[in-house]
Amino acid sequence: MVAESLISDTIIPLRTSDTGEEALGMMSDLFVRHLPIVNNEQLLGLISEDDILEEDTSEPVGSYGLSLGQAYVRNYDHIYEVMRKLADYELTVIPVVDAENNYVGLITQEDLLKFFARTMSFTEAGTILVLEMVKRDYSLAEIARIVESEGATILSTFITSDDFSTKLQVTLKLNSLYIQNIIATFNRYDHYMVSASFNEAEYLDSLQERYQSLVSYLNV
Repeated sequence: MVAESLISDTIIPLRTSDTGEEALGMMSDLFVRHLPIVNNEQLLGLISEDDILEEDTSEPVGSYGLSLGQAYVRNYDHIYEVMRKLADYELTVIPVVDAENNYVGLITQEDLLKFFARTMSFTEAGTILVLEMVKRDYSLAEIARIVESEGATILSTFITSDDFSTKLQVTLKLNSLYIQNIIATFNRYDHYMVSASFNEAEYLDSLQERYQSLVSYLNV
């Protein structure tokens, strides 16, 4: 999945002749805090709400200083690069350019969230398991082997870690609704600690019980 496939067609860029007031109005209407400025096909940069408020809003944005001139991705960049740039610059949108640095569109935070929400690892029923371990003990191959030895499959995984910590957390989305055996297997290893699990089946059972209780109450 590359950046080009997530380009939004609902937001048009600013022109250099647009005023700061017009730019702020567009941001308010679109619920974003950033917009690209384009001259013909050339991306001049990304302007933020803060950039505008530091200038005379009656003046055209083409005369403003831009604090986010290098905040963009290429159309062939992987979606992980899009995520990294959005996070690094704390953006609500990010421009996309082609190999000749021509503006081809932009990607919004909402576009990115919708993409991940629709992927199989989020939509398929299963269980979330969070493991904690020392960084030097991390081995995805071993983790996958343990999970698969209990008849389950890892649908997705991501790692979180503090730069100043020797430990990391590995979050797994598994295709199995019942993972007691998997948890027991991990607990037999000294270097893994199961810090959390979220079972969708148990959650649905709980909702069903609450629904039945409500129906019983209403029938009294």
